Amino acid sequence: MKRFRLCGWLPLFLALAATGSLAAEDPSITSLQEEVRLLRARLDVLERKLAEASTNLPLASPTAMAPPAAPAAPPATLPLLVPELSSSGLSIGRAGGAYMNMSFDVLANAGWASTPDVKSIQPGGHDPSQRGVSLRNAEIALDGAVDPYFKGFANIVMFTEPDESTGIELEEAYVLTTSLPEDLQLKAGRFFAEFGRMNSQHPHTWAFADMPLVLNRMFGEDGLRQNGARISWLVPTPNYTEVMLGVFNGQGSDAFSFRYPGEPDALGIPRFYGRATTNRALNALGDLLFVPRLTSSFDLTEEQTLVLGASAAIGPNDTSDHARTLIYGADAFWKWKPVDAEGGWPFVTWQTEVLGRNFQTGADPVAALPAENLHDWGYYSQVQWGFEPRWVLGLRGEYVAGDHSASADANEERLTERRVSTDITFFPTEFSKLRLQYNHTWRESLPDENAVWLQLEFMLGSHAAHKY
Repeated sequence: MKRFRLCGWLPLFLALAATGSLAAEDPSITSLQEEVRLLRARLDVLERKLAEASTNLPLASPTAMAPPAAPAAPPATLPLLVPELSSSGLSIGRAGGAYMNMSFDVLANAGWASTPDVKSIQPGGHDPSQRGVSLRNAEIALDGAVDPYFKGFANIVMFTEPDESTGIELEEAYVLTTSLPEDLQLKAGRFFAEFGRMNSQHPHTWAFADMPLVLNRMFGEDGLRQNGARISWLVPTPNYTEVMLGVFNGQGSDAFSFRYPGEPDALGIPRFYGRATTNRALNALGDLLFVPRLTSSFDLTEEQTLVLGASAAIGPNDTSDHARTLIYGADAFWKWKPVDAEGGWPFVTWQTEVLGRNFQTGADPVAALPAENLHDWGYYSQVQWGFEPRWVLGLRGEYVAGDHSASADANEERLTERRVSTDITFFPTEFSKLRLQYNHTWRESLPDENAVWLQLEFMLGSHAAHKY
Protein backbone atom coordinates (compact mmCIF):
# COMPACT_ATOMS: atom_id res chain seq x y z
CA MET A 1 0.00 0.00 0.00
CA LYS A 2 1.46 3.36 -0.99
CA ARG A 3 1.00 5.80 1.88
CA PHE A 4 1.02 9.58 1.73
CA ARG A 5 0.87 12.22 4.43
CA LEU A 6 -2.37 14.20 4.59
CA CYS A 7 -1.95 17.70 5.99
CA GLY A 8 -4.43 20.36 4.86
CA TRP A 9 -6.40 18.04 2.60
CA LEU A 10 -8.83 16.52 5.09
CA PRO A 11 -10.89 19.69 5.77
CA LEU A 12 -11.16 20.29 2.02
CA PHE A 13 -12.40 16.77 1.33
CA LEU A 14 -14.91 16.99 4.18
CA ALA A 15 -16.20 20.29 2.83
CA LEU A 16 -16.58 18.80 -0.63
CA ALA A 17 -18.39 15.77 0.72
CA ALA A 18 -20.80 17.96 2.65
CA THR A 19 -21.94 19.64 -0.60
CA GLY A 20 -22.96 16.30 -2.10
CA SER A 21 -26.41 14.79 -2.28
CA LEU A 22 -28.25 13.94 0.91
CA ALA A 23 -29.69 10.81 -0.67
CA ALA A 24 -28.20 7.36 -0.07
CA GLU A 25 -28.13 4.01 -1.87
CA ASP A 26 -28.81 1.96 1.26
CA PRO A 27 -25.28 0.51 1.34
CA SER A 28 -25.68 -0.89 4.82
CA ILE A 29 -28.75 -3.03 4.32
CA THR A 30 -27.42 -6.43 3.48
CA SER A 31 -30.54 -7.73 1.79
CA LEU A 32 -30.69 -4.84 -0.66
CA GLN A 33 -26.99 -5.20 -1.43
CA GLU A 34 -27.51 -8.82 -2.35
CA GLU A 35 -30.39 -7.90 -4.65
CA VAL A 36 -27.99 -5.51 -6.40
CA ARG A 37 -25.45 -8.35 -6.69
CA LEU A 38 -27.93 -10.42 -8.71
CA LEU A 39 -29.70 -7.70 -10.74
CA ARG A 40 -26.95 -5.20 -11.51
CA ALA A 41 -25.67 -7.02 -14.59
CA ARG A 42 -29.15 -7.22 -16.09
CA LEU A 43 -29.65 -3.50 -15.50
CA ASP A 44 -26.31 -2.80 -17.21
CA VAL A 45 -27.59 -4.58 -20.33
CA LEU A 46 -30.66 -2.33 -20.46
CA GLU A 47 -28.54 0.79 -19.87
CA ARG A 48 -26.18 -0.13 -22.67
CA LYS A 49 -29.02 -0.82 -25.11
CA LEU A 50 -30.80 2.41 -24.16
CA ALA A 51 -27.60 4.43 -24.58
CA GLU A 52 -26.92 2.76 -27.93
CA ALA A 53 -30.43 3.53 -29.14
CA SER A 54 -30.08 7.16 -27.99
CA THR A 55 -26.83 7.68 -29.88
CA ASN A 56 -28.43 6.36 -33.10
CA LEU A 57 -31.30 8.84 -33.11
CA PRO A 58 -31.31 11.40 -35.98
CA LEU A 59 -31.35 14.26 -33.44
CA ALA A 60 -28.25 13.07 -31.64
CA SER A 61 -26.10 16.09 -32.44
CA PRO A 62 -25.72 18.77 -29.75
CA THR A 63 -27.17 21.42 -32.07
CA ALA A 64 -30.27 19.40 -32.95
CA MET A 65 -30.86 18.38 -29.36
CA ALA A 66 -30.92 21.96 -28.07
CA PRO A 67 -34.41 23.39 -27.37
CA PRO A 68 -35.37 25.74 -30.23
CA ALA A 69 -36.26 28.60 -27.91
CA ALA A 70 -33.05 28.45 -25.85
CA PRO A 71 -30.82 31.51 -26.45
CA ALA A 72 -27.31 30.76 -27.59
CA ALA A 73 -24.64 31.27 -24.94
CA PRO A 74 -21.87 33.80 -25.62
CA PRO A 75 -18.75 32.09 -26.99
CA ALA A 76 -16.68 32.95 -23.94
CA THR A 77 -19.24 31.58 -21.46
CA LEU A 78 -18.30 28.33 -19.74
CA PRO A 79 -20.87 25.74 -18.49
CA LEU A 80 -21.60 26.26 -14.82
CA LEU A 81 -22.09 23.61 -12.15
CA VAL A 82 -25.56 24.12 -10.73
CA PRO A 83 -27.41 22.23 -8.00
CA GLU A 84 -30.37 20.15 -9.13
CA LEU A 85 -33.15 19.49 -6.64
CA SER A 86 -35.08 16.23 -6.76
CA SER A 87 -37.23 14.18 -4.43
CA SER A 88 -34.17 12.12 -3.49
CA GLY A 89 -31.96 15.02 -2.46
CA LEU A 90 -29.42 17.42 -3.90
CA SER A 91 -27.06 16.44 -6.71
CA ILE A 92 -24.41 18.42 -8.53
CA GLY A 93 -25.49 18.75 -12.17
CA ARG A 94 -24.05 20.33 -15.28
CA ALA A 95 -24.95 21.13 -18.87
CA GLY A 96 -25.91 18.23 -21.12
CA GLY A 97 -27.83 16.25 -18.51
CA ALA A 98 -24.73 14.85 -16.80
CA TYR A 99 -24.68 14.54 -13.02
CA MET A 100 -22.36 13.72 -10.14
CA ASN A 101 -23.09 11.98 -6.85
CA MET A 102 -20.78 12.49 -3.90
CA SER A 103 -20.56 10.67 -0.57
CA PHE A 104 -18.32 10.35 2.46
CA ASP A 105 -18.27 6.97 4.22
CA VAL A 106 -16.38 6.25 7.46
CA LEU A 107 -15.47 2.90 9.09
CA ALA A 108 -14.10 3.18 12.64
CA ASN A 109 -13.05 0.24 14.83
CA ALA A 110 -12.55 -0.11 18.58
CA GLY A 111 -11.46 -3.22 20.43
CA TRP A 112 -8.77 -5.42 21.90
CA ALA A 113 -6.47 -8.23 20.78
CA SER A 114 -4.57 -10.68 22.95
CA THR A 115 -1.32 -9.71 21.20
CA PRO A 116 -0.05 -6.12 21.07
CA ASP A 117 1.20 -6.89 17.53
CA VAL A 118 -2.30 -6.59 16.07
CA LYS A 119 -0.95 -6.47 12.51
CA SER A 120 0.29 -10.06 12.83
CA ILE A 121 -3.28 -11.36 13.16
CA GLN A 122 -5.09 -8.57 11.26
CA PRO A 123 -2.84 -8.10 8.20
CA GLY A 124 -5.36 -6.46 5.88
CA GLY A 125 -4.84 -2.82 4.99
CA HIS A 126 -8.37 -1.92 6.17
CA ASP A 127 -8.48 -4.30 9.15
CA PRO A 128 -8.44 -2.97 12.73
CA SER A 129 -4.78 -2.04 13.22
CA GLN A 130 -4.27 -1.55 16.96
CA ARG A 131 -5.70 -2.00 20.42
CA GLY A 132 -8.10 0.80 21.19
CA VAL A 133 -9.53 2.87 18.36
CA SER A 134 -8.47 2.79 14.72
CA LEU A 135 -9.90 4.51 11.66
CA ARG A 136 -8.86 2.49 8.62
CA ASN A 137 -11.26 3.65 5.92
CA ALA A 138 -12.73 7.10 5.30
CA GLU A 139 -13.84 7.07 1.68
CA ILE A 140 -14.85 9.93 -0.58
CA ALA A 141 -16.77 8.43 -3.52
CA LEU A 142 -17.66 10.27 -6.72
CA ASP A 143 -19.72 8.94 -9.60
CA GLY A 144 -21.62 10.37 -12.50
CA ALA A 145 -22.57 10.36 -16.15
CA VAL A 146 -19.81 11.83 -18.29
CA ASP A 147 -21.78 11.88 -21.57
CA PRO A 148 -23.88 9.40 -23.57
CA TYR A 149 -20.84 7.14 -23.91
CA PHE A 150 -19.18 6.98 -20.46
CA LYS A 151 -19.87 6.88 -16.74
CA GLY A 152 -17.10 7.91 -14.35
CA PHE A 153 -16.19 6.69 -10.84
CA ALA A 154 -13.55 7.68 -8.30
CA ASN A 155 -12.74 6.69 -4.70
CA ILE A 156 -10.29 8.57 -2.50
CA VAL A 157 -9.49 6.85 0.81
CA MET A 158 -8.01 8.31 3.98
CA PHE A 159 -6.85 6.30 6.99
CA THR A 160 -4.92 6.62 10.22
CA GLU A 161 -1.88 4.56 11.24
CA PRO A 162 -1.18 3.25 14.76
CA ASP A 163 1.18 6.23 15.31
CA GLU A 164 -1.83 8.51 14.58
CA SER A 165 -0.38 9.75 11.28
CA THR A 166 -2.82 10.12 8.42
CA GLY A 167 -2.49 8.78 4.89
CA ILE A 168 -4.35 9.16 1.64
CA GLU A 169 -4.53 7.04 -1.50
CA LEU A 170 -6.30 7.11 -4.83
CA GLU A 171 -8.12 3.82 -4.54
CA GLU A 172 -10.04 3.84 -7.81
CA ALA A 173 -10.59 6.24 -10.74
CA TYR A 174 -12.07 4.80 -13.92
CA VAL A 175 -14.66 5.11 -16.67
CA LEU A 176 -17.22 2.59 -17.93
CA THR A 177 -18.61 2.59 -21.44
CA THR A 178 -22.40 2.66 -21.79
CA SER A 179 -23.02 2.24 -25.53
CA LEU A 180 -20.76 -0.47 -26.98
CA PRO A 181 -22.57 -2.93 -29.28
CA GLU A 182 -23.06 -6.67 -28.73
CA ASP A 183 -23.37 -6.32 -24.94
CA LEU A 184 -19.71 -5.41 -24.61
CA GLN A 185 -18.38 -3.07 -21.93
CA LEU A 186 -14.97 -1.49 -21.43
CA LYS A 187 -13.61 -0.35 -18.08
CA ALA A 188 -10.40 1.70 -18.00
CA GLY A 189 -8.38 3.54 -15.36
CA ARG A 190 -7.37 2.43 -11.88
CA PHE A 191 -9.58 -0.15 -10.20
CA PHE A 192 -9.77 -3.43 -8.30
CA ALA A 193 -9.33 -6.46 -10.56
CA GLU A 194 -12.49 -8.54 -10.80
CA PHE A 195 -11.04 -11.70 -9.30
CA GLY A 196 -13.55 -13.72 -7.29
CA ARG A 197 -16.28 -12.00 -5.31
CA MET A 198 -14.59 -10.01 -2.58
CA ASN A 199 -11.43 -8.51 -4.13
CA SER A 200 -13.40 -5.83 -5.99
CA GLN A 201 -15.68 -4.95 -3.05
CA HIS A 202 -15.03 -1.91 -0.89
CA PRO A 203 -14.64 -2.45 2.88
CA HIS A 204 -18.00 -0.89 3.75
CA THR A 205 -19.75 -3.69 1.82
CA TRP A 206 -17.90 -6.52 3.62
CA ALA A 207 -19.86 -8.92 5.82
CA PHE A 208 -17.05 -8.82 8.42
CA ALA A 209 -14.69 -6.15 9.72
CA ASP A 210 -11.57 -7.67 8.13
CA MET A 211 -10.18 -9.16 4.92
CA PRO A 212 -10.00 -12.97 4.64
CA LEU A 213 -6.51 -14.35 5.28
CA VAL A 214 -6.28 -16.13 1.94
CA LEU A 215 -6.90 -12.91 -0.01
CA ASN A 216 -4.21 -11.16 1.99
CA ARG A 217 -1.78 -14.05 1.28
CA MET A 218 -2.38 -13.95 -2.46
CA PHE A 219 -2.93 -10.24 -3.14
CA GLY A 220 -1.36 -8.30 -0.26
CA GLU A 221 -2.93 -6.02 2.30
CA ASP A 222 -4.87 -3.88 -0.19
CA GLY A 223 -6.03 -6.52 -2.65
CA LEU A 224 -5.27 -6.71 -6.37
CA ARG A 225 -5.72 -3.15 -7.66
CA GLN A 226 -3.96 -1.72 -10.71
CA ASN A 227 -3.93 0.68 -13.63
CA GLY A 228 -5.30 -1.01 -16.71
CA ALA A 229 -8.41 -1.95 -18.67
CA ARG A 230 -11.07 -4.66 -18.62
CA ILE A 231 -13.35 -5.82 -21.41
CA SER A 232 -16.51 -7.78 -20.58
CA TRP A 233 -19.18 -9.55 -22.60
CA LEU A 234 -22.65 -10.52 -21.41
CA VAL A 235 -23.19 -13.88 -23.07
CA PRO A 236 -26.64 -14.25 -24.69
CA THR A 237 -27.79 -17.13 -22.51
CA PRO A 238 -31.12 -17.56 -20.62
CA ASN A 239 -29.31 -17.04 -17.32
CA TYR A 240 -26.86 -14.25 -16.53
CA THR A 241 -23.37 -15.17 -17.76
CA GLU A 242 -20.47 -12.72 -18.12
CA VAL A 243 -16.95 -13.20 -19.46
CA MET A 244 -14.25 -10.69 -18.50
CA LEU A 245 -10.59 -10.09 -19.28
CA GLY A 246 -8.52 -7.52 -17.40
CA VAL A 247 -5.08 -6.35 -18.55
CA PHE A 248 -2.94 -4.43 -16.03
CA ASN A 249 0.55 -3.09 -15.45
CA GLY A 250 1.02 -5.69 -12.72
CA GLN A 251 3.58 -3.75 -10.70
CA GLY A 252 3.97 -2.33 -7.20
CA SER A 253 2.58 -3.31 -3.82
CA ASP A 254 -0.96 -3.50 -5.20
CA ALA A 255 0.23 -6.37 -7.43
CA PHE A 256 1.78 -8.19 -4.47
CA SER A 257 2.42 -11.59 -6.11
CA PHE A 258 3.63 -10.13 -9.41
CA ARG A 259 6.08 -7.33 -10.30
CA TYR A 260 6.51 -6.23 -6.70
CA PRO A 261 10.12 -5.80 -5.53
CA GLY A 262 9.38 -6.48 -1.87
CA GLU A 263 10.85 -4.71 1.14
CA PRO A 264 14.51 -3.71 1.68
CA ASP A 265 16.60 -5.78 4.08
CA ALA A 266 19.14 -4.41 6.59
CA LEU A 267 21.52 -3.63 3.73
CA GLY A 268 18.85 -1.86 1.70
CA ILE A 269 18.49 -4.70 -0.83
CA PRO A 270 14.83 -5.27 -1.80
CA ARG A 271 13.78 -8.87 -1.19
CA PHE A 272 10.65 -10.94 -1.68
CA TYR A 273 10.35 -14.33 0.01
CA GLY A 274 14.04 -14.07 0.93
CA ARG A 275 15.31 -13.46 -2.59
CA ALA A 276 16.83 -10.29 -4.01
CA THR A 277 14.50 -8.89 -6.66
CA THR A 278 15.20 -7.47 -10.11
CA ASN A 279 12.56 -4.72 -10.44
CA ARG A 280 11.57 -5.91 -13.90
CA ALA A 281 10.49 -3.29 -16.43
CA LEU A 282 7.50 -3.43 -18.74
CA ASN A 283 9.13 -4.31 -22.05
CA ALA A 284 6.71 -6.62 -23.81
CA LEU A 285 3.18 -8.00 -23.77
CA GLY A 286 4.29 -10.89 -21.56
CA ASP A 287 5.26 -8.44 -18.80
CA LEU A 288 1.62 -7.43 -18.29
CA LEU A 289 -0.79 -8.99 -15.81
CA PHE A 290 -3.84 -10.78 -17.25
CA VAL A 291 -6.97 -11.44 -15.17
CA PRO A 292 -9.71 -13.51 -16.86
CA ARG A 293 -13.02 -14.27 -15.11
CA LEU A 294 -16.23 -16.17 -15.87
CA THR A 295 -19.35 -15.83 -13.72
CA SER A 296 -22.90 -17.11 -14.07
CA SER A 297 -26.08 -17.10 -11.95
CA PHE A 298 -28.92 -19.60 -11.71
CA ASP A 299 -32.40 -19.24 -10.22
CA LEU A 300 -32.80 -22.58 -8.44
CA THR A 301 -36.30 -21.79 -7.19
CA GLU A 302 -38.38 -18.67 -6.60
CA GLU A 303 -36.61 -18.34 -3.26
CA GLN A 304 -33.06 -19.53 -4.04
CA THR A 305 -30.32 -18.17 -6.31
CA LEU A 306 -26.83 -19.56 -6.97
CA VAL A 307 -23.93 -17.59 -8.49
CA LEU A 308 -20.76 -19.41 -9.57
CA GLY A 309 -17.47 -17.96 -10.76
CA ALA A 310 -13.92 -18.85 -11.78
CA SER A 311 -10.94 -16.47 -11.98
CA ALA A 312 -7.22 -16.41 -12.69
CA ALA A 313 -4.33 -13.93 -12.56
CA ILE A 314 -1.22 -14.60 -14.67
CA GLY A 315 1.91 -12.48 -14.85
CA PRO A 316 5.63 -12.13 -14.11
CA ASN A 317 7.20 -11.60 -10.70
CA ASP A 318 10.40 -9.82 -9.68
CA THR A 319 12.43 -12.71 -8.23
CA SER A 320 14.13 -13.23 -11.63
CA ASP A 321 13.92 -12.13 -15.26
CA HIS A 322 11.85 -15.19 -16.17
CA ALA A 323 9.83 -16.03 -13.03
CA ARG A 324 6.04 -16.03 -13.30
CA THR A 325 3.05 -16.30 -10.98
CA LEU A 326 -0.30 -17.99 -11.48
CA ILE A 327 -3.19 -17.46 -9.05
CA TYR A 328 -6.45 -19.31 -9.67
CA GLY A 329 -9.73 -19.46 -7.81
CA ALA A 330 -13.36 -20.55 -7.74
CA ASP A 331 -16.21 -18.88 -5.88
CA ALA A 332 -19.84 -19.59 -5.04
CA PHE A 333 -22.65 -17.50 -3.61
CA TRP A 334 -26.07 -18.86 -2.59
CA LYS A 335 -29.03 -16.93 -1.25
CA TRP A 336 -32.39 -17.90 0.18
CA LYS A 337 -35.10 -15.31 0.65
CA PRO A 338 -38.80 -16.18 0.98
CA VAL A 339 -41.18 -14.69 -1.55
CA ASP A 340 -43.11 -12.96 1.25
CA ALA A 341 -39.99 -11.35 2.79
CA GLU A 342 -40.63 -7.82 4.05
CA GLY A 343 -37.88 -5.29 3.43
CA GLY A 344 -35.45 -8.08 2.53
CA TRP A 345 -35.76 -10.01 5.81
CA PRO A 346 -35.47 -12.84 6.64
CA PHE A 347 -32.67 -14.22 4.44
CA VAL A 348 -29.72 -16.61 4.49
CA THR A 349 -26.59 -16.28 2.33
CA TRP A 350 -23.55 -18.51 1.94
CA GLN A 351 -20.34 -17.38 0.23
CA THR A 352 -17.12 -19.31 -0.36
CA GLU A 353 -13.89 -18.65 -2.25
CA VAL A 354 -11.06 -21.16 -2.81
CA LEU A 355 -7.71 -19.91 -4.14
CA GLY A 356 -4.37 -21.41 -5.09
CA ARG A 357 -1.05 -19.89 -6.14
CA ASN A 358 1.96 -21.21 -8.04
CA PHE A 359 4.83 -18.77 -7.44
CA GLN A 360 8.01 -19.39 -9.45
CA THR A 361 11.12 -17.98 -7.77
CA GLY A 362 14.52 -17.32 -9.27
CA ALA A 363 17.74 -18.55 -7.73
CA ASP A 364 19.70 -16.26 -5.39
CA PRO A 365 23.32 -17.56 -5.24
CA VAL A 366 24.35 -14.86 -2.73
CA ALA A 367 21.68 -16.04 -0.29
CA ALA A 368 22.33 -19.69 -1.24
CA LEU A 369 18.73 -20.13 -2.39
CA PRO A 370 17.80 -22.27 -5.42
CA ALA A 371 15.02 -21.61 -7.92
CA GLU A 372 11.73 -23.03 -6.58
CA ASN A 373 8.05 -23.38 -7.33
CA LEU A 374 6.19 -22.30 -4.19
CA HIS A 375 2.59 -23.42 -3.76
CA ASP A 376 0.01 -21.74 -1.52
CA TRP A 377 -3.68 -22.49 -1.10
CA GLY A 378 -6.57 -21.57 1.12
CA TYR A 379 -10.23 -20.64 1.42
CA TYR A 380 -12.82 -18.79 3.41
CA SER A 381 -16.48 -19.71 3.83
CA GLN A 382 -19.08 -17.50 5.47
CA VAL A 383 -22.79 -17.64 6.28
CA GLN A 384 -25.07 -14.70 7.05
CA TRP A 385 -28.52 -14.97 8.56
CA GLY A 386 -30.83 -11.99 8.54
CA PHE A 387 -33.09 -13.23 11.31
CA GLU A 388 -34.94 -10.00 12.14
CA PRO A 389 -35.33 -6.68 10.33
CA ARG A 390 -32.05 -4.74 10.68
CA TRP A 391 -30.24 -7.63 12.43
CA VAL A 392 -27.74 -10.01 10.77
CA LEU A 393 -25.70 -12.85 12.32
CA GLY A 394 -22.51 -14.04 10.61
CA LEU A 395 -20.11 -16.98 10.91
CA ARG A 396 -16.86 -17.38 8.91
CA GLY A 397 -14.17 -20.06 8.78
CA GLU A 398 -10.76 -19.59 7.09
CA TYR A 399 -7.65 -21.59 6.24
CA VAL A 400 -4.43 -20.73 4.39
CA ALA A 401 -1.21 -22.76 4.01
CA GLY A 402 1.89 -23.15 1.86
CA ASP A 403 4.49 -25.81 1.14
CA HIS A 404 8.06 -25.73 2.47
CA SER A 405 10.69 -23.41 0.97
CA ALA A 406 14.48 -23.32 1.20
CA SER A 407 14.06 -19.71 2.37
CA ALA A 408 13.37 -19.22 6.09
CA ASP A 409 11.86 -15.82 5.29
CA ALA A 410 9.45 -17.38 2.79
CA ASN A 411 8.41 -20.00 5.35
CA GLU A 412 7.82 -17.35 8.02
CA GLU A 413 5.64 -15.28 5.70
CA ARG A 414 3.67 -18.34 4.53
CA LEU A 415 2.74 -20.01 7.82
CA THR A 416 -0.36 -22.15 8.09
CA GLU A 417 -3.14 -20.07 9.64
CA ARG A 418 -6.73 -20.78 10.61
CA ARG A 419 -9.31 -18.33 11.86
CA VAL A 420 -12.93 -18.53 13.02
CA SER A 421 -15.00 -15.35 13.25
CA THR A 422 -18.53 -14.58 14.35
CA ASP A 423 -20.30 -11.24 14.25
CA ILE A 424 -23.65 -9.57 14.73
CA THR A 425 -24.56 -6.45 12.78
CA PHE A 426 -27.32 -3.93 13.50
CA PHE A 427 -28.47 -1.32 10.95
CA PRO A 428 -30.14 1.60 12.77
CA THR A 429 -30.91 3.15 9.35
CA GLU A 430 -29.60 2.86 5.81
CA PHE A 431 -26.98 5.49 6.70
CA SER A 432 -25.25 3.63 9.54
CA LYS A 433 -24.38 0.25 11.02
CA LEU A 434 -22.92 -1.19 14.21
CA ARG A 435 -21.01 -4.50 14.21
CA LEU A 436 -19.57 -6.62 17.03
CA GLN A 437 -17.06 -9.29 15.94
CA TYR A 438 -14.95 -11.95 17.65
CA ASN A 439 -11.93 -13.67 16.04
CA HIS A 440 -9.94 -16.71 17.19
CA THR A 441 -6.72 -17.29 15.21
CA TRP A 442 -4.45 -20.36 15.15
CA ARG A 443 -0.96 -19.85 13.69
CA GLU A 444 1.65 -22.51 13.00
CA SER A 445 4.30 -22.67 15.77
CA LEU A 446 2.83 -19.58 17.48
CA PRO A 447 0.33 -19.07 20.32
CA ASP A 448 -3.38 -18.84 19.57
CA GLU A 449 -4.74 -15.29 19.55
CA ASN A 450 -8.13 -13.70 20.25
CA ALA A 451 -9.58 -10.36 19.24
CA VAL A 452 -12.86 -8.49 19.75
CA TRP A 453 -13.81 -5.55 17.53
CA LEU A 454 -16.69 -3.08 17.55
CA GLN A 455 -17.18 -1.37 14.20
CA LEU A 456 -19.17 1.77 13.42
CA GLU A 457 -20.04 2.96 9.92
CA PHE A 458 -21.78 6.18 8.94
CA MET A 459 -22.34 7.73 5.54
CA LEU A 460 -23.03 11.24 4.29
CA GLY A 461 -24.33 11.94 0.81
CA SER A 462 -25.32 9.79 -2.13
CA HIS A 463 -23.22 6.70 -2.90
CA ALA A 464 -23.61 4.87 -6.21
CA ALA A 465 -24.47 1.18 -6.17
CA HIS A 466 -21.39 -1.02 -6.53
CA LYS A 467 -21.38 -3.65 -9.24
CA TYR A 468 -21.06 -7.11 -7.68
